[in-house]
Amino acid sequence: MKDLERSTPQVELRGENLGHVVSVRGSVVDASFPRRLPERHHVLLSGERKEIVIEVQSHLSRQLVRGMALTPTRGMARNGVIVDTGLPLRVPVGRGCLGRVFNVFGEPIDRRPMPDDVHWASIHADPVPLGDRATTSEVFLTGIKAIDVLMPLERGGKAGLFGGAGVGKTVLITELIHNMVGFHEGVSIFCGIGERCREGEELYREMKDAGVLDRTVMVFGQMNEPPGARFRVGHAALTMAEYFRDEARQDVLLLIDNIFRFIQAGSEVSGLLGQLPSRLGYQPTMATELAALEERISNTRTGAITSIQAVYVPADDFTDPSAVHTFGHLSASIVLSRKKASEGLYPAIDPLHSSSKMLNPLVVGEEHYRIAREVRRTLATYEELKDIIAMLGIEELSEDDRRAVYRARRLERFLSQPFFTTEQFTGLGGRAVRLEDALDGCARILNDEFSEVPEKALYMIGKVEEAKIP
Repeated sequence: MKDLERSTPQVELRGENLGHVVSVRGSVVDASFPRRLPERHHVLLSGERKEIVIEVQSHLSRQLVRGMALTPTRGMARNGVIVDTGLPLRVPVGRGCLGRVFNVFGEPIDRRPMPDDVHWASIHADPVPLGDRATTSEVFLTGIKAIDVLMPLERGGKAGLFGGAGVGKTVLITELIHNMVGFHEGVSIFCGIGERCREGEELYREMKDAGVLDRTVMVFGQMNEPPGARFRVGHAALTMAEYFRDEARQDVLLLIDNIFRFIQAGSEVSGLLGQLPSRLGYQPTMATELAALEERISNTRTGAITSIQAVYVPADDFTDPSAVHTFGHLSASIVLSRKKASEGLYPAIDPLHSSSKMLNPLVVGEEHYRIAREVRRTLATYEELKDIIAMLGIEELSEDDRRAVYRARRLERFLSQPFFTTEQFTGLGGRAVRLEDALDGCARILNDEFSEVPEKALYMIGKVEEAKIP
């Protein structure tokens, strides 16, 4: 972390509560304050230029505190001076943050000056009380056919995005940000937890090229930073999102990559603080720490924070404690398939492995539920018949099975969609499709209205009427 004097706007010393360093063990710092004991989560500064930032984690005695350094502790020594700022870690919030890139301390890292029209807010906040939350389940429309029809997102809910490298995660994220502006007139916050600097720089350039950066705030806790910084960057991004929801009264799309790295950073912090590990080496407070972050993501009467989180499952073991606790908070799962991507079916969403709690007739309505269930059944039938087709050929199937295969292949192509953010690469104009049009197209394909239309006519279109009928 470079010269931290850039972050001085958030530090207003309230009288000088000075102490001295008792011990430094890696990122763990013990300090004595004979005059006044700093509160938990207060920021302490040390080093020659006050460039070392420490967050108080616990009280060891009436004068002794233990803190976690959020920057490298190089240069610290016993009996060195340490200052209690009297404030928790804070980040800038406001419209001036749009189009900017910040780190966990609220410092701009895009080589541009600090915005003027912002104020500073603590990253620590309580979740919205149950009495202030919206009690009705609403669908969060994305304009992407496959998602809106088969795995609708919940407004104010949390969705997991599963996918490896090269299957279109970033493209899907940028398209969601683009449609967030068009459908909901909202803003997007991208939070990179443990992000590689290459990934962050590429995402920044792609968002700039796609024209969505001016409605987006990006917050990064890079992979090379101490675990304390990676552990707090999610709270920093959430604080910015809460401003737009509560003060600006807008809907917010919060994208987190990767929620597992938040748990991983918490595990490192726990181990450094000397807490006894729990199952499989995870911290004993994992469920509480994850809930403290996830429960702040909710909808209120004024706006909603809808979150899409990339989820890494360790060793593909869905019984891993990190996966189990994460899944408990999700209302939808979007699985991206490398096989679909290799077939050119973008977005490469696997509809049979993806799911949503919102796909319920009481929420989406009987007609939507019926069409979605029939689409899934048709695609599942095609998947079962693929081995027979590969060995014996489609001619060996019964007439009903052949019709089901033809329907499924047309549905697969209809559920593909050209994106606004890829126009410059594909030459195809982007489409944002209303839910009614997507459902109408699926229903008409299921009713064999397009049985005489070539499959390729349904590929990469918006509404089904765009299919060119010979």
